[in-house]
This record gives sequence, structure tokens and C-alpha cells, in this order.
Amino acid sequence: MEHKIRVFGTPTCPYCHTIKMFLDKYGLKYEDVDVSSDDQALKEMMEGSGQKGVPVVEIDGEFIVGFEKDRMSELLNIKE
Repeated sequence: MEHKIRVFGTPTCPYCHTIKMFLDKYGLKYEDVDVSSDDQALKEMMEGSGQKGVPVVEIDGEFIVGFEKDRMSELLNIKE
């Protein structure tokens, strides 16, 4: 099953880059959403997560605030 993954972040956010490197390591496809230049995406992220800060990751409709490696691994069936 292919997961629907979106990473809400900004170009200058170091934790956003960490999340993308983590997903890349496992060959997972994701949508990179820059909330600094997309007001609609920012609104969507805030509504889904209740947060204004980044990073926020959406995996199959579940929003995760920050780089929560264990929760992301659980949702994506990643065994390390």
C-alpha cells in the first residue's frame, strides 16, 4: 500500500529537512508543502494539526507535529 504523505514546512526549517531525509532513506514518496509561500496550505495544516509551527507531517490523514520518528515509523510500517 502506498501511503499519502505530506510534509508541511519551510525552506529554512532544519527539522523539516530531517523528516524529508528520513522519508528519502526509505524511498517513500511525499508531497513537500511550503507553508511560507502557500496560505491555503498553512490554513489546512493549522486546521489539521492545531499548530502554526513547522514541521507537521500528514500520513494517511493523521497529522504529526514535529519529527516524531517512532510514530512515523509505526504508521509507515518501518522497522529499524
